[in-house]
Amino acid sequence: MRCPYCEVDEDKVIDSRPADDGSSIRRRRECLSCDRRFTTYERIEKTARLVVVKKDGTRVPFNTDNILRGIHAACGKRPIPEATKENLVRRIEEGLQREFEKEIPSMEIGRRVGAALREVDQIAYVRYASEYLEFRTIDDLAETVNELKSRPQALPNQEKLFE
Repeated sequence: MRCPYCEVDEDKVIDSRPADDGSSIRRRRECLSCDRRFTTYERIEKTARLVVVKKDGTRVPFNTDNILRGIHAACGKRPIPEATKENLVRRIEEGLQREFEKEIPSMEIGRRVGAALREVDQIAYVRYASEYLEFRTIDDLAETVNELKSRPQALPNQEKLFE
């Protein structure tokens, strides 16, 4: 592993422990050249790479960074911890990996992101839905807000389900 400070490829592992519910390993390392410490994570690389089929039929490699970027955009300055956002992405990815072998329709990813956001923060959900559902009029927005109002309120600590 190359040191992020001095770029030397000589280090020793000081500590290893499971991370992300056992789906990765967190390693604390010390550079043998500059003596600085840094953290790395190891994850199993899925052998079958997923491909996202977009609305226009084009296919692109699945990338969780795109999901996280969409969640960040929807959440804006909402008081949602970064760990909650990352856990949403991880859970969405795990579900997609379990249920799809090779190709995933982009609409399915959008549906799952929207469902997860709806449970965490209604404002973030409406922001996301305005793009995902392609609102064309104020009536589209009003219909979504009315639908949210008609649902029972989330439990006060419901975001803990995603942590």
